[in-house]
Amino acid sequence: MWYEILPTAGIIASLLAVPVYAMWGINKLTLDNSYRRDMDERFSRVLYLRDTRLTNNPYIQNGLESIPDEEN
Repeated sequence: MWYEILPTAGIIASLLAVPVYAMWGINKLTLDNSYRRDMDERFSRVLYLRDTRLTNNPYIQNGLESIPDEEN
């Protein structure tokens, strides 16, 4: 009957979900941070580079207070 497909559907769904949940561990091992920043748009990439330049860590959120003042 129709319920005979449930074990197969469960196996396929769990195998498709493994990479999604494995990315947390992979990012923790490779980047020493469990999160990734979204780099789909150009503005996001520019912010990533800005944070890397200002704090040497793109995962530390910073604002105007982290930009050094100009000395005359």
